[in-house]
Amino acid sequence: MKEKVFGWELILDLYDCNPKKIATKKEIQSYADKLCKLIKMKQYGKALIPHFGHEKPHTSGYSLVQLIETSSITGHFSELWNSAHINIFSCKKYDEKIAVEFTKKFFQSKRMRKRFILRKAE
Repeated sequence: MKEKVFGWELILDLYDCNPKKIATKKEIQSYADKLCKLIKMKQYGKALIPHFGHEKPHTSGYSLVQLIETSSITGHFSELWNSAHINIFSCKKYDEKIAVEFTKKFFQSKRMRKRFILRKAE
């Protein structure tokens, strides 16, 4: 029996990022716009990019929710730790290598952990 794939999920933890890239709403919006074009995803409206989580220093920062026609791109940014935590989930297959290279370069991360997961339908 052939395996049914529901979607593809890329999980990135980026460390030692450029502080200006993770602490600027305009930069985060630019990241979402450029990434969607690169991996050929259609944006469903404009991204939500609130700044919150102020009760704990490491959670204070922007979060990103960019809906795409086939699911979502989300991100959480810690200004205290200069880190970015990105999830790209889509029911449409995409080139994860392009997404990894672009994301690391965009946020000017010096270290990164990644996981790529096939989400199965059954």
